[in-house]
Amino acid sequence: MAARLIEQAFDQYNKSRLQFVQTVADLASRPQNMEHLHANNVMSLLHPLLMDVVPAIQQTAALALGKLASFSQQLAQTLVSGNILPQLISQVPVQNRFYKKSACFVLRAVAKHSVELARAVIESGGLNALVVCLEEFDPNVKESSAWAIGYVARHSPELAQSVVDAGAVPLLVLCIKEPEIGVRRVAASALSDICKHSEELTHVVVENGAISNFAALITSPDTKLKRQILSALSNIAKHTLALAELVVEAEIFPDVFSGLQDDDDLIRKNTAGLIKEIVKHTPELAQLIVNAGGMASIVDYLGRSEGHVALPGIMALGFTAAHSQQLAMSVIVSRGVVQLAICLNDEKDDHIRGAVVWALGQIGRHTPEHAKAIAMANLFPKLLECYTSSDSSDDLQDKARRTLKSVLQMCVYMPALDPLLHEAPPNILKYVVGQYSKVLPHDPQSRRQFVTSGCLRKVQEIQAEPGTELREYINTINNCFPEEIVRYYSPGYSEHLLERLETYEPVWTDGAREDWQQDTPPAPSAPPAAAAGITA
Repeated sequence: MAARLIEQAFDQYNKSRLQFVQTVADLASRPQNMEHLHANNVMSLLHPLLMDVVPAIQQTAALALGKLASFSQQLAQTLVSGNILPQLISQVPVQNRFYKKSACFVLRAVAKHSVELARAVIESGGLNALVVCLEEFDPNVKESSAWAIGYVARHSPELAQSVVDAGAVPLLVLCIKEPEIGVRRVAASALSDICKHSEELTHVVVENGAISNFAALITSPDTKLKRQILSALSNIAKHTLALAELVVEAEIFPDVFSGLQDDDDLIRKNTAGLIKEIVKHTPELAQLIVNAGGMASIVDYLGRSEGHVALPGIMALGFTAAHSQQLAMSVIVSRGVVQLAICLNDEKDDHIRGAVVWALGQIGRHTPEHAKAIAMANLFPKLLECYTSSDSSDDLQDKARRTLKSVLQMCVYMPALDPLLHEAPPNILKYVVGQYSKVLPHDPQSRRQFVTSGCLRKVQEIQAEPGTELREYINTINNCFPEEIVRYYSPGYSEHLLERLETYEPVWTDGAREDWQQDTPPAPSAPPAAAAGITA
């Protein structure tokens, strides 16, 4: 009888503990419960249950702690301050796969919030435990471990270096080859987070054969995996020319262009980002993309994208055009200027508009023909608006000023310059007048149009200090026209003519004065009073 009672008591105790951790884990799944759970000091109650003799209780307690820590940085800090991590980590080598998965979840939930908390995970021995879990046969444990490692690595180069030093990279590359799609996803994400920091870290990933494994998955039908693969390749290619060439040599083109037409925004953005990181390095790499049809694909992609999704495509056009006249012309031929004009008109974010303005500057700064493409798209008024508007950010204003300066100094298309002559502020006006001073001396037809359009009159109204560039430009323009025409269109000339008229004395020829007097009838005298009908 006594044995049965004792057994019932212990059984009830086990059930009560299990019910408690299961209930807490369930409650921790709903954000509205977090404040009350924290107020009841739930973490201190879960802490001893991590060492429980019942494995299910240990695993569920770890799961509940992970949910609590994932909710907010404050709760994660409470978990760290409670010295829970060392105890959690100490059980990883000796526990089963279910506990390991839950422990990895806790470490991930803590590490994701900040550099300090990620460092706390490392200092508690968590990184070594995560590497042990990467070697597990169970794919769920590998996935959970890789996820946590990625959260540690993403914060800073120092933390990513700790991941490398712990030997995680070869195991993550092996995870890319796993048949389970979830393991591939998080492994690619973790490797991408390592590569993004520095060339040195990227070399470690590349030396372990990551690029070939990524390239094999470039056409994967899985959306989430494809996002991560493209992101990882972008983070590899961005650092140096040598790394970008290694990515290109993996024969990812032209297959990668299909990502620009994908329905998923992130796939399109990451594909454009990969192209951007490759074309920015050298004219040769940019030409390779152009030869593969990349510019037309980018322009088409911009027509289907907006905001932050469009940004890498805009920059890809700018980087390509910056290399040479020929590459800039390939952007123009692909209707890149027209599409950028649409983006500049439609986008509202100054950061995006600034990128568009910069890209236009890279296209138009090469030759008069390139500048004419910008002018023909009627972009000068829009660029001037970006520069002069009080609503524009400082960065947008600066980019607009630089673009106007570089493109105007190449532009000889007069119809596009005429409106700027009337609207541009002085620091932009001097570039407009400078272009007129280059063209008018050699183009009689333009000189005639310059007068009839009112531009000559406007030039005479400009106040320029003697000895300045602007005054020299104006003098050059004035020397293209007869002196009397210049005087005629100068301010105040009509008033001067009227003043001369009032003081002018006619010059009479011989006999003209007498003829005029003879032909002029005498003024009538006053009539007599009687004739006027006046009586006394």
